[in-house]
Amino acid sequence: MYYDNDWAVIIPMANEEPDFKEFIEELRTVLNRLQTGKVYLIVDNVSKDRTRELCEELSSQDQRFCTIWAPENRSVVDAYLRGYREAYAQNHEIIIEMDAGLSHDPKALPMFLRVLNEGNHCAFGSRFINGGSMADSPFKRRVLSKAGTVLSNYLLGTKLYDMTSGFQGFHRQVVGEFLNYRLLSKAHFYQTELRYLLRKKRCAEIPIHYQAPSPRVSQNAITNSLSVLWYYLLKRLTFKAINL
Repeated sequence: MYYDNDWAVIIPMANEEPDFKEFIEELRTVLNRLQTGKVYLIVDNVSKDRTRELCEELSSQDQRFCTIWAPENRSVVDAYLRGYREAYAQNHEIIIEMDAGLSHDPKALPMFLRVLNEGNHCAFGSRFINGGSMADSPFKRRVLSKAGTVLSNYLLGTKLYDMTSGFQGFHRQVVGEFLNYRLLSKAHFYQTELRYLLRKKRCAEIPIHYQAPSPRVSQNAITNSLSVLWYYLLKRLTFKAINL
């Protein structure tokens, strides 16, 4: 049993109308079983459908859900960090980040909670360990995710099986530390940057099933990823490696 303010989930919501009902029903099933938990839904101008309206309607009916309207967001990383700030301000001890659209399975949440209550500071979802999978994603995206992990581990000295998954959770103290650090990533490399910065923490990987098709990775996202990777590699090579 978890107390009401023990943990929270932050979920960026962008054009989620088609899968909204199914995703929320699965999430509610998990919350009902755990009998606690808070969900922060982050919506910004990226959404062009009824996502905001659906989130606000849900929040008015179920107090476990809180809709955060964040028109100031300029990237998906801004959405994640806004969610972390909201949950951190409400004094949640454990904060878990996941994606909507059925990309991440809510049924994995109890496993994240267990791992984070066993003394680990960080819990990272992994598609590439025993029990994990990456289905329905384009072949090029699967190759990019795996290659990104191999390259990041080689250049940055990390040792995780999955350096690019967005399903992850942290204790409050860790969240406070990276909220006070100016992250360089603006897109997909954000999860890799966090894993690198937190490599000295006690971490565990959790097998997850990534089910939904991934959107195309833009050239700007790839350019930003390479730029950030180069920055941290130079720091490492000059013995100025950064860790939180």
